Amino acid sequence: MFNVIIIEDDPMVAAIDRQYVEMTAGFRVTGMFDGGISALKGADFDHTDLIILDYFMPEMNGDEFINQLHRTGWSPAIIMVTSANDTETVTSLFRHGVVDYLVKPFEYERFRSALERFSARMNVLSGTSGTVSQSDIDRLISPSFSGEPGKNTLAKGLNAPTLNLIRNFLKKHPEDSFTSEQISKEVNLSRITVRRYVNHMLEIGELTSTIDYQTGGRPGIHYKYCKV
Repeated sequence: MFNVIIIEDDPMVAAIDRQYVEMTAGFRVTGMFDGGISALKGADFDHTDLIILDYFMPEMNGDEFINQLHRTGWSPAIIMVTSANDTETVTSLFRHGVVDYLVKPFEYERFRSALERFSARMNVLSGTSGTVSQSDIDRLISPSFSGEPGKNTLAKGLNAPTLNLIRNFLKKHPEDSFTSEQISKEVNLSRITVRRYVNHMLEIGELTSTIDYQTGGRPGIHYKYCKV
């Protein structure tokens, strides 16, 4: 689960940002602030993965906030959500390391896409053994990157953060197999949701399945992650 703080001085936009974050699997809002100064004073950046940041705010704009944040030694990822769309501002913010940039007004699909790309990149990096290959880097910087290689196209109703949540759990137990009921308990998702995702992973060759007839009742299906 990724911890997100929102820094936005417009209460209506802040509420929309929060709603959109909470609609996206794998993310939760852990703090909301109406400006950069209040965030620097009150936010728990040590436990923050992502900041949703406005640019035009009283006392300190988004660029100034990022500069101050970096001086303090914190470096959570930042997605800009702002009406600032002049070339100078956009260029400056990307030079300061923002990972995505949404111009107001925006739709949920674009907002979700930004979160999913962030989630996918973080999952690739966390799944490495301390080093990354050139192919990993190429995937990370690809404009179309949204997850594992060959997994960018999801069936309708599926999303990358939920897929990665299940994938990462199974990756951590490569020698073990699990029923959908066991997976649902481990990742805190409904069994119906888990079944949809494991079926997708079976179709793309990311899982193998075996049938257990020794259950004393209805045979159980066990799923195991396989490297693809």
